[in-house]
Amino acid sequence: MFLLGADAKQDAWIAMLISAILGLFLLVLYLWIHHLDKGRDLFELLQYYMGTILGRVVGFLFTCYFMYETSRNLRDLGELTVLTLLNKTPIAVIMLIAILVVGNSVWYGAEVLLRTGTILLPIVLFGYIVLILLITSTGLLHLENMEPILENGIKPVWNAAFPEIVSFPFGQTVLFLIFFKVSKHPSTFNKALIVTYCIVAVMLTVINQLNILVLGPSIAANSTHPLLQTVQLIQFAQVLERMDAIFSLILFLGLGMKMAAFFIGTVTGLTRITSIKYKKLIIPAGIAIYVLSFLSPRYTEYIWLGLNVSVKWISPFFQILLPVLLVTVMLLRKKKRGQASQKTGGERSNRI
Repeated sequence: MFLLGADAKQDAWIAMLISAILGLFLLVLYLWIHHLDKGRDLFELLQYYMGTILGRVVGFLFTCYFMYETSRNLRDLGELTVLTLLNKTPIAVIMLIAILVVGNSVWYGAEVLLRTGTILLPIVLFGYIVLILLITSTGLLHLENMEPILENGIKPVWNAAFPEIVSFPFGQTVLFLIFFKVSKHPSTFNKALIVTYCIVAVMLTVINQLNILVLGPSIAANSTHPLLQTVQLIQFAQVLERMDAIFSLILFLGLGMKMAAFFIGTVTGLTRITSIKYKKLIIPAGIAIYVLSFLSPRYTEYIWLGLNVSVKWISPFFQILLPVLLVTVMLLRKKKRGQASQKTGGERSNRI
């Protein structure tokens, strides 16, 4: 929906690649945490290694973070729907319908959601491939919009990459610590996950740069939804027009899946903290998410909050600081237990 790395202008693709590399290190960190204890999800790890009280406090913070991200996705979906399809329908009604539909998906749990994603993936891929082919074949691309490269040096590129793009979208893979537990672990698990991450990172970089190649860095940076604006320019032989319908379809699927994933993370966290059954918490969590989505009454305020507060301060705390703290505590606890085990074994040997 948004142009990533707008401050880097025509060098946004460099900022994207730098962020993708940093995000890959974060993904490896999350995998490391998981492989240290495969039988527990994020919230169970926090309580087991940090203690019940501190673990629940940190887990509650993560729950609030996931809830906030869910509300932002809900608001994005509502704003996009008003803009492209239902401009006379109140956004509150659109978002209410959306949270009900997504809540129904959350009701069936993580495994069903992930299998649904597998079914929908070919549709999303086909939609993006069609859009990319149409954009490139209708003469909309202007390669000169990528020049000059590194006009102002590397500093603006780095400032655009970290923490903004690292936080959104690459660092959001911290949510996977909820889903790793329910996955099977063949020998190719790590390799498949990392390869998939790299493919997605390249696709995001290409699609993000298409906006600059078509609109130019200035227009793309100031556009509310640059990819939508790019797609609306497609006219093929006076036959294929209004391709924003395809764009809206694939974006709704993506937003819906992402919203459901964060919603599941929210409910899972509440379940681990309160010991209340999973399904009983879906409706209260859904109400809280719906109310939270109106935290910013104006859309401009909502965008400002996301760009200047969420991705710069809130997200790094949950995506970098707390995972590093968790893995440190896990390693120390495992080392301490190993030393205690060796000490106990040595005492038994002496008695014998």
